[in-house]
Amino acid sequence: MATVNFSVPDDIKNAFNTTFKGVNKSAVIADLMREAVERVQSQQRSKDAYQRILERRQHAPRITDEQFRDAREAGRP
Repeated sequence: MATVNFSVPDDIKNAFNTTFKGVNKSAVIADLMREAVERVQSQQRSKDAYQRILERRQHAPRITDEQFRDAREAGRP
């Protein structure tokens, strides 16, 4: 297992120590780091999906407003 050193403001350190008194702080930090990594990876996947959608739209068939309205009306019961 690796050791990581971070500098944080004293008020954050004090609040962390107070909040997690009696808890394995290394485990808390590891969980927070894991969540941060997952959040950033999820955001990147979303951005990648958005870019793929935009790229596909460049090659999608174009229809007129009238064709769109006709299709919408045809789909209504």
